[in-house]
Amino acid sequence: MMMLLALASVSMAGSERRVGSAGAQELQIPIGSRGTAMGGAISADAMGTEAIFYNPAGVAFTRGTEVMFSHLKYFADMDLNYFALTKSFEDFGAIGVSAKILSVGDIIKTTSEMSGPEGTGETFNPTFAVIGLTYSRIMTDRVTFGITGSLISESVDRASATGMALDFGINYDTKWRGLRIGIVAKNVGPEMRFAGAGFSYDGRTSNLNPVSPDKTFQAQSAKFELPSYIQFGAAMDFYNIERNRATAYGSFQSNNFSKDLWRFGAEYSFDEKYFLRAGYSIDDRQVDYLYGMAFGAGVVFNFGTTDLTLEYSWNETQFFDNIQYFTAKVNF
Repeated sequence: MMMLLALASVSMAGSERRVGSAGAQELQIPIGSRGTAMGGAISADAMGTEAIFYNPAGVAFTRGTEVMFSHLKYFADMDLNYFALTKSFEDFGAIGVSAKILSVGDIIKTTSEMSGPEGTGETFNPTFAVIGLTYSRIMTDRVTFGITGSLISESVDRASATGMALDFGINYDTKWRGLRIGIVAKNVGPEMRFAGAGFSYDGRTSNLNPVSPDKTFQAQSAKFELPSYIQFGAAMDFYNIERNRATAYGSFQSNNFSKDLWRFGAEYSFDEKYFLRAGYSIDDRQVDYLYGMAFGAGVVFNFGTTDLTLEYSWNETQFFDNIQYFTAKVNF
């Protein structure tokens, strides 16, 4: 707990002057239909594969083995695909692996060279990937802990950047009226920098340096930090009678490189097989935040010892077309 709070102090060390200065923004794109349908407020109640992103402590609640695939048609024809697998081991805990792949699509290639400003006739496809490994364990009947280490890979034509990030999470079950509390620190890691052949140019074909036209020059990109943050979340069952359950969610997210966020959500479940969800998120400015209202639904099909879960969410966005998530999970 003390280590997590120390990391939290680092995550909350931002100021308004740092807004928009972090890189590796693919780390912040939410995943899964359940979490996005409730505004991302599920850090105190995320379980199994989806918990890898929202709070790795929830991976400890995996039953057997769970596999998840989620697809999002993101802004400007970008595609986000997410795959995760979690498995529990008796007396050891639970392990999870995950992969988030963001494909930007084809971009017309232009260069600074004399023949290139209008396009060379070639295209390139920037790709951003986050590969994660998670360990989570039930510490007591009230406390679970989880940690995720992620490899970040970004590739843009002839330049690339590689980095590492850590997520730390704790869940606490108060055993009082279904109240659960979650704390997670995300995207804690060293700075990254782009490098590669794309930063060199030939003075013989470039118009940038006519003083030394017979030399090849190598530029160096600036370093950038990761978009770290800490989130405090709570979940509470305000109605739980027979086969009906209704749960309220809320969280506060303190960002290192952007405005702080408030997230709210609610979930109604019948027989733990049919789900209706809604959520809302807003930043401190209360205007022009990227996401707004969200809605979703889910259904679980039982096939003996195997459960198939299909989920959907719709998210309102500012400035862009609204987005939709499609998710499938198999538990066995």
